[in-house]
Amino acid sequence: MRLVRFMAEGCTGYGVYREDGVYPVSWEPYDYLVDTVEIVEPGSVTFLSPVVPSKIICVGLNYSDHAEELGMEVPAEPVLFMKGSNTVLDPGGVVLYPEQSGRVDYEGELAVVMGSETRSVSEGEALSHVLGYTCGLDMTARDLQARDGQWTRAKNFDTFCPLGPWVETEVDPSDLEITCRRNGEVVQSSRTSRMVFAVPALVSFISNVMTLYSGDIIMTGTPPGVGEVSRGDRLEVTIEGIGALECSIEGSAWT
Repeated sequence: MRLVRFMAEGCTGYGVYREDGVYPVSWEPYDYLVDTVEIVEPGSVTFLSPVVPSKIICVGLNYSDHAEELGMEVPAEPVLFMKGSNTVLDPGGVVLYPEQSGRVDYEGELAVVMGSETRSVSEGEALSHVLGYTCGLDMTARDLQARDGQWTRAKNFDTFCPLGPWVETEVDPSDLEITCRRNGEVVQSSRTSRMVFAVPALVSFISNVMTLYSGDIIMTGTPPGVGEVSRGDRLEVTIEGIGALECSIEGSAWT
């Protein structure tokens, strides 16, 4: 099932996306049975980020082939950092290139969408708390990351976390093809089976650090091929069984 957050006729809502249109549903209490005659025509819908997370937890160096690319050892435990909700960008949106930075990089990722309040769960329990999965981009001001010696500024500019186009609830995250294209050229290609820490391990580990809430996002790390973007570029992240997320890069709102 593909769950979307959308705008139509000036109103925002949640729905189930099908080929013939969007069927509006209630977000809570997570009852997605479609028993309504009401259908919103596809042409009148603007897709928004599929959720509005209270927090975005990101995982660094979580693909073995990315570690090989960098000549680094894989970590013994997940390396965590966070992005603010201000970074969320709707599918098809514009990433604003900050004037403070001289280098911004793309990082295509599988994003886990939490479906319920989750605290101190085991790996065996973890997936029962997951609503589904979407495509994500962890945009990074790489020069500022190196300059600051930590990641807060580099990762948290407005628009630095495009998400979408929907939450796919019926996909197994363990071995999906993930591809990122810049201006139509493939720049990242791997499979989620190359993750050092799989989704159940990440959910369990993070939930034993902090409570996860419905709509929270876990960005699961990026495969090899990370690189620089320029103003005017277009990015597309495609994940098998989920779909494609597109965005463009433009000048900063502060210039």
